[in-house]
Amino acid sequence: MGIGSSAHPGPADAVTRARHASGAPAAAGPVIAVTCLAFEADIAAGPGVTVLYGHAPRLDAALQEAVGRGSRGIISFGIAGGLAPELAPGDWVVASGVVAAGRRFATDPAWSHGLLQTLPGAVHADIAGVEAPVAEPADKRRLCDATGTVAVDMESHVAAAVAETHGLPFVACRVIIDPAHRSLPPAALVPLRANGTPDVAAVLWSLVRQPSQLPDLLRVTADVRAARLALLRGRCKIGVGLGNPGLFRTSS
Repeated sequence: MGIGSSAHPGPADAVTRARHASGAPAAAGPVIAVTCLAFEADIAAGPGVTVLYGHAPRLDAALQEAVGRGSRGIISFGIAGGLAPELAPGDWVVASGVVAAGRRFATDPAWSHGLLQTLPGAVHADIAGVEAPVAEPADKRRLCDATGTVAVDMESHVAAAVAETHGLPFVACRVIIDPAHRSLPPAALVPLRANGTPDVAAVLWSLVRQPSQLPDLLRVTADVRAARLALLRGRCKIGVGLGNPGLFRTSS
């Protein structure tokens, strides 16, 4: 059902959609939050924030357009797959950097520090950005060993590259959904609909074809609930502008 950071890409023709900020100063523009799933976008939205969500291949163009209208910074926000074995569903990771295709994009120190103070217990470490799902424990171990990263998603590296190009502060703040030891069943890898929601018919058809995956899918569903609850609670703590220091300075 397109759930799990390592399991949530939409179809190739999915449209990246935007939810515009309210209450953001017009001079500098809002913080841009980058997500994939519709429920992530709903949670990220709020005063001082414009949310982009959709399929990663369309994300770069949408981000470039949004930055062109003005922005205080970019945050990659939502769920991520676990690579470090100690991370469980619902655990927060505030990225120290994003590693992708042999490159490392550092995150903004001040913004990251503020998020870490707001989210007690959050892990501060590098995360990986990938172009395709990482669904099997062996593949997760290999990625962790090769990159030294603790989590993985399919949007953070795109957001980091755009932020670097435009000289904007960038952070990534993600909640673990599928732990490193968990294999994702085929039904969890079904592409999303273009609006960032699960394709329920395709999920059911996957179950009809392979009913033995039902126990694994139920475990993934429980992981989704834990991650969503953690996102909701953390978002309430982070507050206006998703913790961007520049927004606070202007508002004071």
